[in-house]
Amino acid sequence: MRLRTLVPTIPADLVSAFESCGIKTDTDLLFFDGSNLELFAKLPRGLVVTCGELEKYVSLVAERASPPGIRGDEELEAALCKQRENALELSSGVGELDKLVGGFGGGRVFEISGEQGSGKTALALQISLRLLIAQPDTSVLWVDTRGDFSVGRTARVASELGAENVSAVLERLEVALALSIEDAQVLVSDLRERADVGHALPERLVRCVVMDSITPLLAPSLSNISAQGHATMTTFMQDLRDFARTHYFTFLVVNDTSAVVQQNSDTTFSSATRKPALGPSFAFLTDCTLWLSKHGDIEGESASMHETEVIRSRMTQSKTWCTFKIRRGVLHSAIS
Repeated sequence: MRLRTLVPTIPADLVSAFESCGIKTDTDLLFFDGSNLELFAKLPRGLVVTCGELEKYVSLVAERASPPGIRGDEELEAALCKQRENALELSSGVGELDKLVGGFGGGRVFEISGEQGSGKTALALQISLRLLIAQPDTSVLWVDTRGDFSVGRTARVASELGAENVSAVLERLEVALALSIEDAQVLVSDLRERADVGHALPERLVRCVVMDSITPLLAPSLSNISAQGHATMTTFMQDLRDFARTHYFTFLVVNDTSAVVQQNSDTTFSSATRKPALGPSFAFLTDCTLWLSKHGDIEGESASMHETEVIRSRMTQSKTWCTFKIRRGVLHSAIS
């Protein structure tokens, strides 16, 4: 900040005197190499200013150049107020599962992993559709990385969940195809720009993002001989977590599996012969990692029994689990 902009707070003749000594900005003045007395001695003779007045003006410059003080309690209250205004209650509809993770809202990134048929996509779809049905002014972004998103399946599940107008619900489910990590980065960047000015837009604001699956985007670049792929993965996931916390979004990130030589030590069940893909560090880049598995079909019912375990969580207890049913594509409590 140039000292000339502080006139008349600082007398114009004093600013001119400073400039004649090579002191033109607040930085020059505040970081002058010497005491105020030595600065006073450098000023031109004939200037009508005392040493005490000089010290007062230096203090005024320091005050104008400093950011305003912020009280911690006021910052906390503002953050809590913003959270109350923006946070949405997201539920899977399975009470035991919601209890395990403390609900699916709160501005967090969830990793949903498990073998094929374990219910990963079914869980993400049910959370998304329940939000769309309950909140008509909200939309969901579904990032399809394999081109296999099924509109028919989505419509059937929405109907099973009790949607009165299935078409109106599906209109608010935005599906975007992303075949590379660069595509996903562009989508997230555009979404963040929309969220930053969301209050000024007439359109419905996206509040939940599903990536099904993130594995094809990140796995090809991961290598034992190069750190570039891991750096890309880390940066992308950190951006998602920052985005989620800032705007209270929920990210549901579906992750595939990879084989293990022996038992998967991350889970408490000895029968697990696979583990989440993308390496052990990926779980630390999310807020919660869920491991889903299928036990088998239920005799006498057109349903299957499944299990969900919290492998790692920043918010709730890890190594906890519950069971649930999937009937006609919809998740139900195991005791229903």
